Amino acid sequence: MAVAGGKGGSGKTTTTLGLARALSRRGASVVAADADWDLPNLARLAVETDSDPVESGSPADVRGARSVADAVREAEPIRPDRSEPTVLAAPDSARSVDARATFDALDGVTPEGAPVLLDCPAGASPDVAAPLRAADRALIATPLRRAALRDAAKTAAIARRLDCPPVGAVVIGETSVPDRVAALLDCPVLGRIPDGGGAPLSEREVRDAYDGLARRLTETAAATGWQIA
Repeated sequence: MAVAGGKGGSGKTTTTLGLARALSRRGASVVAADADWDLPNLARLAVETDSDPVESGSPADVRGARSVADAVREAEPIRPDRSEPTVLAAPDSARSVDARATFDALDGVTPEGAPVLLDCPAGASPDVAAPLRAADRALIATPLRRAALRDAAKTAAIARRLDCPPVGAVVIGETSVPDRVAALLDCPVLGRIPDGGGAPLSEREVRDAYDGLARRLTETAAATGWQIA
């Protein structure tokens, strides 16, 4: 599933990690991969918000984290546990890696039935095509601002053209969403994530909101093949 949005700062990375952790809390073996190779920050966010960091788990060590390209090249099955998602970083030399081939091959090294979330580039970026083509469905993340919603609608249209139709949307920074948002994006609003300030994933109400998103997402037809304990 591609986590996509309009412009940068729409909440894609936080949603990718927050949703991945919520699915783990439901007993799923989750893989979250950074697909925004020009502005990669999924692995850094995972380290900075880890409640129980490993010895090497500091922001300075993120650059040496296992990347999605390494995982595909090694061709060894990824074996995520059910307590914490496996997070794959962007490759260090992204421009030397074929993004489309990498994301297509990721399916071959992840367990059958494991949710795989791709943290996408901004919707207007040409680089968004590779993860959208590789994914089965998209989840659209957007703030409730006019310009952001307009860009999110464009991203949803791009996803449909690339045969990655949106399963739903998640609105960032709000607890109340007008009905017309779903009509604009042409997909249901599955989640409303409150504003958690500078460290949203450390806030209980934000984690609870991602738990609710995970529950609603697993009830959709797009997630019927996911294995949840």
